[in-house]
Amino acid sequence: MHIMEGYLPPAHAAFWTLAAAPFVIHGSIALKRRFKDHPQERLLIGAAGAFAFVLSALKLPSVTGSCSHPTGVGLGAALFGPAPMAVLGTAVLLFQALLLAHGGITTLGANVFSMAIVGPWVAFGLWKGARGLGLGVGVAMFLAASLGDLATYLITSAQLALAYPDPVSGIAGAFYKFAGIFALTQIPLAAAEGLLSVVAMNLLTQRGLVGVRP
Repeated sequence: MHIMEGYLPPAHAAFWTLAAAPFVIHGSIALKRRFKDHPQERLLIGAAGAFAFVLSALKLPSVTGSCSHPTGVGLGAALFGPAPMAVLGTAVLLFQALLLAHGGITTLGANVFSMAIVGPWVAFGLWKGARGLGLGVGVAMFLAASLGDLATYLITSAQLALAYPDPVSGIAGAFYKFAGIFALTQIPLAAAEGLLSVVAMNLLTQRGLVGVRP
């Protein structure tokens, strides 16, 4: 998912940076407010960020210019909502770009938009929807984490297709090609992320660190 440094044309890189910026600003305000209203959650929010950092650092080669890996943002989105995850995800992606050469600075906006914005919003929507339908914590968490992960990769496929349309089939054809290649590695990774997120949620609830009803 992390699009590598310099792979996007400058205009595309600038567009995705501008698209991501309002969400990151809003997330910063929401996170500051949450720290003020619930100071006891600071360590747990930090742990959610660490969870995303570790999982998203486990990369596998995939589409040229990108890679496949878990995202780890579904758990935090279920616990704290999608807005704070925009900030945590941005921090994760920035550290990975600077320290691990995973992703890049010019492509940071695109990576933030897919992993730290779209992924958490999809995961949060699925979590709330599944819980509203009466599904258990485990099922809801699995759906949120795994499908939020896949949503991230669909956006990355779209970003790459817009930047590099197929000479014959255009943007749509390029999207299907990118998404098809991603699917080979990402579907099993998404399922694994869903299971890991369920384990993490169960541990947190069993220890009374989060108040989630069964």
